[in-house]
Amino acid sequence: MTLNCAIIDDEPLAVELLASYVKRTPFLNLTGGYNSAINAMKEIREKPVDILFLDIQMPELSGLEFAKILPKDTRIVFTTAFSEYALEGYESDALGYLLKPISYEKFLNVAKKGLDWYTKIQKINSYRNDRFMFVKSDYKLIRVDFDDIIYIEGLKDYVRIFLENGEKIMSLMNMKTLEDFLPAPEFMRTHRSYIVHTNKVKLVDRMRFVFGDTYIPVSDRYKDAVSDILDKYTLV
Repeated sequence: MTLNCAIIDDEPLAVELLASYVKRTPFLNLTGGYNSAINAMKEIREKPVDILFLDIQMPELSGLEFAKILPKDTRIVFTTAFSEYALEGYESDALGYLLKPISYEKFLNVAKKGLDWYTKIQKINSYRNDRFMFVKSDYKLIRVDFDDIIYIEGLKDYVRIFLENGEKIMSLMNMKTLEDFLPAPEFMRTHRSYIVHTNKVKLVDRMRFVFGDTYIPVSDRYKDAVSDILDKYTLV
């Protein structure tokens, strides 16, 4: 498997260094190197990459701000000379975080992490056509059909799956794992704590998905993606 990647850093020497690392890594293919997020924006949104090496502190548009508008399937590796950004980077579901100066060993480790992730996703995609999954709950494996799910709520280390028959299934799992497994855009992340089955949506009130007495919010991070889906099916 070959992964396409790009580099954004306002320091030309940093771009050159990472480009040389990409060249040394057999499973990576460099599609572009940019000195600002603004310059890279159109090209990367039109032709998404698998991995983006993204500097955090840049003029005009920071890496953390740019990460919010990237396609969902692009995995981000944040790079920076400032260690205080590490926690915030990880909270953005980043693939990894590299503190400058970056050695090839550290670069290769995070690149391999990306390769492992995409290999796993390939396997998951082959299972999605079966339209069901098994989840662990109270030492049992429970089959959950995709068509029975209304929405999913994240609760720290657990998720709660709400089914059409009124059943609620608790499972020790993180939201990112479920988001990666469930087919998109049929299942759409609307918030850090929620995934919605779009085929079950009957009412949207002020950018909140309504299921009976439950109002599921749309956070700023997912607002653009949700709006794109709603606009596609809205007649005006």
